[in-house]
Amino acid sequence: MTKALITGPAGTVGKSVLENLSEREHELEIFAGVRNKKKSSELLKTFRAKPVQFDFTDSKTFMPALEKMDYLFLLRPPQISDVEQYFAPLLQAVKQAKISHIVFLSVQGVEKSKWIPHHQIETLIKNSGVDYTFLRPAYFMQNFLTTLHSDLVQHQRIYLPAGKAKFTLIDVKDLGAVAAHILAAPQQHIGKAYDITNNELLTFGDMAEQLSKGLGKNICFKSPTLLSFFITKKKEGLSVGYILVLIMLHYLPRFQKTPPTTNWVKEITGKTPNTFNDFIARHKNSLA
Repeated sequence: MTKALITGPAGTVGKSVLENLSEREHELEIFAGVRNKKKSSELLKTFRAKPVQFDFTDSKTFMPALEKMDYLFLLRPPQISDVEQYFAPLLQAVKQAKISHIVFLSVQGVEKSKWIPHHQIETLIKNSGVDYTFLRPAYFMQNFLTTLHSDLVQHQRIYLPAGKAKFTLIDVKDLGAVAAHILAAPQQHIGKAYDITNNELLTFGDMAEQLSKGLGKNICFKSPTLLSFFITKKKEGLSVGYILVLIMLHYLPRFQKTPPTTNWVKEITGKTPNTFNDFIARHKNSLA
């Protein structure tokens, strides 16, 4: 049976990939790369996935995890930015293990941003000679359940230096479905790079309005100056590096061309992608 290894299975995207794979028919044997097999075994049983010890920061785990695999779903843990130190040896192991296909979770606009780690990882994958598919998703709706959750719940606001920039969006549930379809039949997607979005272009002011209606309470959007944003987030205990990432994601789009929406979710999965209102309705209790 063809074997597929999913990295980052405890995270939002990895978990969605496993969930979607568990819900569809395929001929894959699914493995999940985890640091601690015992702690993860119960969770993975739900998704019919087998735990395999894998640690991005420990190259000794690479070959034992990869050597019997055929496909690899690869993502970059947010805390790892040194591509040469961590991903170069990983891609060497991938090639040595004779992995036949990599599905890599990249980011939308990566082809125009040579300085971000995802661009460097895409280059490593291309140079490896291994067949690949790049998924380049838009802004995650699930950020409102993680990065933006505290401001939303505690202060009833979205506090970001995004101004009136419009963002493309994607529900990670749809992203996981796309990845699952590709892993089930990767031959149709060799060498492809897909921008994964829904059909909406929204400012954070628009999102605040939809959240207000969906949650039944007033959610305001405040776009602070960079200095105010930095000071506020530093007082909240965020690291300088993380604050700079937030600025990169939310401030720089003000000076860039609005990214296009695409129809890849429907073309690959056959289903229309979720709207932001769909996401709000599904997670109302967690967002309120």
